[in-house]
Amino acid sequence: MKRNAVFAALIVLALPAALALAQGPPPPPPPLTPLPPPLQPAGNPATTSKVNLGKTLFWDEQLSSARTVACGTCHRAASGGSDPRAQLGSAHSTNPGPDDLTPSADDITGSPGSVLHDATGALQWSSTFGLGVQVTGRYPPSNVNAAYDPLLFWDGRAGQVFLDPVSGDTVLTAGGALENQVLAPPVSTVEMGHIGRTWTDVASQVATAQPLALATHVPSDLTSWIAGRSYADLFVEAFGSVEVTGARIAMAIASYERTLFSTQTPFDSLIAGTATLTPLETQGFQLFGQLPCAGCHAASLMSDNQYHYTGVRPATDDSGRAVVTHAVQDLGAFKTPSLRNVSLRTAFMHDGRFSTLSDVIDFYDRGGDFTAPNKDPRIVPLHLTPQQKAALLAFLGRPLVDARVAAASAPFDRPTLYSEGSLTPEVLVGGVNGSSGAPPQPVALEPALLGNPTFTLGLTDALGGASAVLVIDDAEPPASGGIPTSGSFARIPTVLGGSGASAGYGSATLAVPSDPSQLGRVLYARWYVSDPAAPGGIASSPAVRITLFGPDGSVGTLGVLPGAGGGRVMHLYASQPNPFPVSTTVRFDLYERGSAKLTIFDVGGRAVRRLFDRANAPAGSYSLAWDGRDDAGRTVAGGVYFERLVTARDAQTTRVVRVP
Repeated sequence: MKRNAVFAALIVLALPAALALAQGPPPPPPPLTPLPPPLQPAGNPATTSKVNLGKTLFWDEQLSSARTVACGTCHRAASGGSDPRAQLGSAHSTNPGPDDLTPSADDITGSPGSVLHDATGALQWSSTFGLGVQVTGRYPPSNVNAAYDPLLFWDGRAGQVFLDPVSGDTVLTAGGALENQVLAPPVSTVEMGHIGRTWTDVASQVATAQPLALATHVPSDLTSWIAGRSYADLFVEAFGSVEVTGARIAMAIASYERTLFSTQTPFDSLIAGTATLTPLETQGFQLFGQLPCAGCHAASLMSDNQYHYTGVRPATDDSGRAVVTHAVQDLGAFKTPSLRNVSLRTAFMHDGRFSTLSDVIDFYDRGGDFTAPNKDPRIVPLHLTPQQKAALLAFLGRPLVDARVAAASAPFDRPTLYSEGSLTPEVLVGGVNGSSGAPPQPVALEPALLGNPTFTLGLTDALGGASAVLVIDDAEPPASGGIPTSGSFARIPTVLGGSGASAGYGSATLAVPSDPSQLGRVLYARWYVSDPAAPGGIASSPAVRITLFGPDGSVGTLGVLPGAGGGRVMHLYASQPNPFPVSTTVRFDLYERGSAKLTIFDVGGRAVRRLFDRANAPAGSYSLAWDGRDDAGRTVAGGVYFERLVTARDAQTTRVVRVP
């Protein structure tokens, strides 16, 4: 289809919607033209150094107060710029919504963020999430192509005028939506921040961090640019002086995000007249233009950057744009997302209500699920046939996907995050039951990076108000037989908060020494709780295995960890995707030839599936897929599972979540 035919199709595409509007038809849409690079605000011109600094900061989990969440944790190109962890029905990515109950009809699929904590690192009780990871109240929109939107967030609250978050001085008089968007997550107690966190706190933490110390597999060009320098050095190159400030952090990240635009899709080739679609994709494209779809998903961006109430939920569930405008007609209205790369996303709508594009098509086919006086008049039953739905689905797939986005290749390439790797603390099995009838449970998420001043381990599901002791030792502390009187690394007593048999909680925070001699040290932590209902009066948690590591995930010469049993002889990576609905890939490295078994266990410690079992496996890298089935071929229930790799001299466990 040549360009003039595409132009004609786009002109047709908004007519049915226009006729439906009581106030008369809108002006005709402009012709489809190639999508240009995003504009840059005059006060924040992009430079190579500033973009590189922004990319470094975007992927640095040290931007968050607990060092567990980066901007890139929730925005990944291979998932269309959104969060692959946001899976419909997964407890780990479910916000209970307005009624604060789950499961219920108003549940929201959002992004896992931080455990609620204070400035000292101590974990605090959340009335909604307890000591669990909090989940955002909206599904994360894509950051790919976000630079084309004059206002950002689902409700458009990130406006054009950018003020310094500390001084309040005007930095940008226009074009600063991306800079403003950056300001929110690092100080949000749900997403990245501690209670009361300010941008002075954020900047101070960044200034003392080693750039991307928690990341591995950093793109080579970024590694070459950082070249072992400090953040002060990087800010000098990008901004001309050493000051690390909130405004500069936001400006650098925004400059990087302005490079994340996708203009190499088959749809772009179609606009240029250099490519064609398949017959089914062509039918879907033509149908898209004949239906009201493109009245909102308009022009080359596939979005009008406007706000509409479409009947996803009752308008009063989430006020949407009305929070900003205070206008009744904006109640429950949300920004039209661009459809570029839409098929890569794991959830859809502002609340992540649907898990497939087929669900979205069915929603619009039935004219939405709820109504209100301000519902967009274009949202009416469409009475599509199965063939028409299939055609629309085909058009929304391959034609709108930029292969660079799907493959996470430059400029969409990225490091591997700490939270994706195998250096996260490993919760083992075991423990002694307490008043709740089960062992109290450890909360272990934070990095044991050398020099981390606030490494925190938590405890939940224990007896409220009880005395508790955290013991950390080079050998695994025994689960029973009383509380050890010492720990080679730490022994920290505390009194738990909460009341009741399973409502007790607490945490202990300590500094990881900045001592290279500790590199690769393997420690074991266990909580002990004074509980009259426990055998011997002491309940204990499962042990937690902790590896002290250095920048870039370094754990010692050639990746071998000195530890119990003579040294780490393998490396088990966190599986991806995680959580997963259909299949996940498990990767591991063997550093020497020998026996190796990889088994999936359920939370009760029962073997579910044996993925690998060789008596004489050669050294090398291995990659295996688990399709969510047990050894008998039955699909396992949704929930938490453990992947355990065992060799003759070592063992390692990672956790994976299957969503039904």
